[in-house]
Amino acid sequence: MYSERASRLPDAVVWTNTPTGTGASVGTGAGRVLPDGCMDLLWHDGRLLVAGPDTHAHLTEGGTSSSWAGIRFHPGTAPALLGVPAHELRDRRPDLTDIWPTAEVRRATARVNAAADPARGLEDLALRRAAEAVTPPDPVLRHVVAALDAGRPVAKTADELGLSARQLHRRSLTAFGYGPKTLARILRFRRALALARGGTPYAETATRTGYADQAHLSRDVRDLTGLPLGELLATRSQGRPCVAPHT
Repeated sequence: MYSERASRLPDAVVWTNTPTGTGASVGTGAGRVLPDGCMDLLWHDGRLLVAGPDTHAHLTEGGTSSSWAGIRFHPGTAPALLGVPAHELRDRRPDLTDIWPTAEVRRATARVNAAADPARGLEDLALRRAAEAVTPPDPVLRHVVAALDAGRPVAKTADELGLSARQLHRRSLTAFGYGPKTLARILRFRRALALARGGTPYAETATRTGYADQAHLSRDVRDLTGLPLGELLATRSQGRPCVAPHT
């Protein structure tokens, strides 16, 4: 069962995913984490991991009876906390020891495991990292996310910020893990998915979210998730929209 809440850390969400049922019914089937522009700090079986920015759906293992907890960061905010450019983690789920010194990870893991629950421990860890961060998140990034999520063209967004296309691309790689065109594509997909899940007809969904037509929407959904839109809506998937700030 998946649940989430707003974090005490601005622009973040704390979530848990726990198995339901017993015996053969526990954790059956694979989960599908959809691309959303975000990065997560994860706890699983006493270990700390990082979920980098995805460019396509990430399939989780089926048949597991163990729990997960995580804190999901608003697009562009995780690199300042983790101390690593987002593009180095793109489409990866590395152990935190691949990013931080082993001794530091050992202490952090011990604190999270000793907390009342792992989700709270992760949140406390993120709050400490935010307080200690030498370089805060780039303030330009919030404007980039808001503009692209509103459907504004990448070139116009760069002009509004007084940046060249190359400068925006370079800053986007560091912050989001990919260029602004990929981010815009993922954000558009998330808007379309929200409308379709709400019952909006596919053709209208395509028009309202900036696709050329329904066929364009269908191709994009299949490419990003591996499934047709209708089948995707009927499957169990994880990864929630995280574009709007959570405070």
